[in-house]
Amino acid sequence: MTPPIEAPAHNDRALFVLSVLAQSKAAMTAAELVQATGLSQSTLYRQIATLRRWGFVMESEGRYSPGPVSVQLATGFDGNSDLVMAARADMRVLAQQTHESVALVTAVNERVVCLEMIDSEQSLRCSFDRGRSVPARDGASAKCLLAHMPLDQRDALLDGLGESLERRAERAAELDAIREAGHAVTHGEVDAGVWGASAPVLASGRRLRGAITLMAPLTRVEGMEAALLHMTVVTAARISRALQ
Repeated sequence: MTPPIEAPAHNDRALFVLSVLAQSKAAMTAAELVQATGLSQSTLYRQIATLRRWGFVMESEGRYSPGPVSVQLATGFDGNSDLVMAARADMRVLAQQTHESVALVTAVNERVVCLEMIDSEQSLRCSFDRGRSVPARDGASAKCLLAHMPLDQRDALLDGLGESLERRAERAAELDAIREAGHAVTHGEVDAGVWGASAPVLASGRRLRGAITLMAPLTRVEGMEAALLHMTVVTAARISRALQ
């Protein structure tokens, strides 16, 4: 995991450590956390001590992972998030209609986070684990979210990619086109052989809340792209109406 360009403010360090642990698929050693956060070892241990005292982090055999209070937070989020609650039923319908996997994602800082996932029942399927995050850069989910967020927020994220002016202009033009179309479609941008279609979930005032993403193996979508995209867009629109 790449450390942030700027070290987090003093009051944010414990939350930053917790965020890194939450994004990891496995428990991490102190050395791995030092590398991932860019914090000094002494600073890292102070943050871990605070997080352990409050139950946000636990330690086993020298490795750290989210603690029991983190589970309580996740449970509370699942039971109280209007976005997740509004989306679940329509996500299940979309998964049943298409026989493919459906994700509800949102943007958190410079990353795309999966809030809910309905997996395809087919043996060959695509998936995005709940709670997992990826950089807001490539892929249908990231591009859909970037295209529909406020321009100042989008521009800040594009600036943070550190690409050439020419490449940045290309990205901005692509995002403008996605916003105009109301959806994003990509082929193998993040994972080889994966087709993805994503449409925004918008609350009142067209405020971006997240996106619905349908993902499927490229070998299974040939000739069905338009139909799958249409169903994805309709599902996102239905969820958006429920939030307004």
